[in-house]
Amino acid sequence: MHEEPGGQEQDGRGGRGGRVRRPWVVGVSGASGTPYAAATLRALLDAGEAVDLVVSRAARLTVLDETGISFRDGHWRDDLAGWLARGADGKDHFAPDLSDVRYWPAGDLAAGPSSGSYPAKGMIVVPASTASVAGIALGLSKDLLQRAASVTLKERRPLVVAVRETPLSGPTLRQMVALDEAGAVVLPVSPGFYAGASHIQDLVDFVAGRILDAVGVPHALYRRWEGELGAHG
Repeated sequence: MHEEPGGQEQDGRGGRGGRVRRPWVVGVSGASGTPYAAATLRALLDAGEAVDLVVSRAARLTVLDETGISFRDGHWRDDLAGWLARGADGKDHFAPDLSDVRYWPAGDLAAGPSSGSYPAKGMIVVPASTASVAGIALGLSKDLLQRAASVTLKERRPLVVAVRETPLSGPTLRQMVALDEAGAVVLPVSPGFYAGASHIQDLVDFVAGRILDAVGVPHALYRRWEGELGAHG
C-alpha cells in the first residue's frame, strides 16, 4: 500500500466496479511543449482512461515558465487542474475530471510504475527532452520517469516517446533508433496542417491525437485525412 501526496492510499486494485485499475503512465519531461502534455492528458481522461502522472523536476520549471503555474507535490491536484484548464493560448477553456488521476513524485523510485508487476497499460512521455530520450535509451533510470519507461519496455508494453527538439544531433538520432529497435514508438512533435487548423490549440490537439492513435485510444481531436483535397473547407 502506497500513500500518494494528498493522503490517498493506493494499492492498484481501486478500479471502478471492482475492476483492476490499469492506467496509462504519462511522463512529462523538461522539454518545451507543456501544452502537448496537457492536451494528451485531457484526451486520455475524456476517453475514460485512468492516468498515472510523473512530472520531472525539470518539467516543473518548464510548466512554470510556459504557464505561470507552479507544480507542487503537496498541491498537485489543484495545480494540475489549473494547468489542464488552460489552453495553448494561455486562457482557460477546459474543465477536466481528475478523479482517476494518480500522481507520483519523480524522485519516488518505490512508486507503483517502477515495478513491472504494477498493472499499467503502457506509457507516454510527452514532451520528451533529448535528456529523457538518452536516459531511456541507455536504461539509466535516474528518476521515476526513466525507470517507468524502462519497465514499460522490458514488459513489452506500448511506449510512446514524443520528442520535442530541433535540430537533432547525431547522438540523439542514434538513441531514437535504439528506442525504435527496443519497441518504442518515437513520435516527433510535428503538427499536421491538412486538418484545417485555425487555432494554435488545433495544432496542439493534432499531436495529442497522433499520440493517442499510437496507443489505440479513440478520440476526435482532429479531422482525419480521407483522400479529398480541400475537404476542411
